[in-house]
Amino acid sequence: MGVKNKIKELRKQNHITQVEMAKAMQVTRQTIVAIENHHYNPSLELSLKIAKYFGVKVEEIFTLE
Repeated sequence: MGVKNKIKELRKQNHITQVEMAKAMQVTRQTIVAIENHHYNPSLELSLKIAKYFGVKVEEIFTLE
């Protein structure tokens, strides 16, 4: 069982680069890459920031599989 996310899909739909998103989230581009590739689960704080950034609920981005 693991956490999956739709960050890459949302980012691409909104024409946002990894660098732009990383700056907005105050993290490195490598952090965004790791989250998108399911190598790293973001903290609750970062998860909430990401949801707010895209204007969606956390549950719409992250799922437990």
